[in-house]
Amino acid sequence: MSATSAAGLFRLAVLVAALGLALVVALSGCAGSGEGATDSAANAEGGKTLRVAMELAYPPFETKDDAGNPEGLAVDFIRDFGAAYGYDVRIENTAWDGLIPSLQSGQADLVISSMTITDERKQSVDFSDPYAMAQLAILANAESGVQSIDDLNQSGKKVAVKTGSTGDVYATKNLPNAEIVRLADESACVTEVVQGKADGFLYDQLTIYRNHAANPDTTEAVFIPFQDPEAWGIAVKKGDTELLDQLNAFIAQSKTDGEFDRLTEKYLAEEKKAFDEYGFKWFFDFE
Repeated sequence: MSATSAAGLFRLAVLVAALGLALVVALSGCAGSGEGATDSAANAEGGKTLRVAMELAYPPFETKDDAGNPEGLAVDFIRDFGAAYGYDVRIENTAWDGLIPSLQSGQADLVISSMTITDERKQSVDFSDPYAMAQLAILANAESGVQSIDDLNQSGKKVAVKTGSTGDVYATKNLPNAEIVRLADESACVTEVVQGKADGFLYDQLTIYRNHAANPDTTEAVFIPFQDPEAWGIAVKKGDTELLDQLNAFIAQSKTDGEFDRLTEKYLAEEKKAFDEYGFKWFFDFE
């Protein structure tokens, strides 16, 4: 090899080494920048993510806005809770029969979805203190002659219920003479009554009130407190006492600081007026 060739190879080796060093520095700088961005994003989230499961099918408590985003009284309530305790709230729209399984499988941290506290559900999850109180009522077909719960407990009467709801539980235990028609959602139950395929639909008073108002010619609303008010609770995974204590503290605070009054005014002002006129117990009357 000539001296000229050797010199050329030397210069080439120096150039390659320099380029390699520059590349290492550049990559190191990018890695540092990426880690910093990740930390900043985590800090911007405001803390631990709180995964919330709810069925967005029960306005105005749990529903969607025109863009498909979660909206409603329960949505505001749990976001206010998250803000108070530094959680980044992530809401997952979940089918009703998948709510409790989502806790058991670790896919959700809590469920808030107008869920009644029952002994059966307590076997699977832990519940917060009640954040709302509801009562069952009847949406009766206008031609059915149903004026009381006893009128439904007759041979030949058909009662529509949402599968797994407390209306389903009540009908199963207390209406042995009626034919119970179990359907996937409340809208299907309402349709059965409106079309005369079912004599009555058992559900909470708010749903009954609203659907009678929407179908005044074909339905009757039978507002009879034929059972004690039902307590709605927030469900958490068995043994999650830290989250449960936080929820209970926030619920207690909300009963005294006007949180429930604010949410009522925003989402249920008209319904509150109607309930007062009927003399029915309100959702946030805990006495």
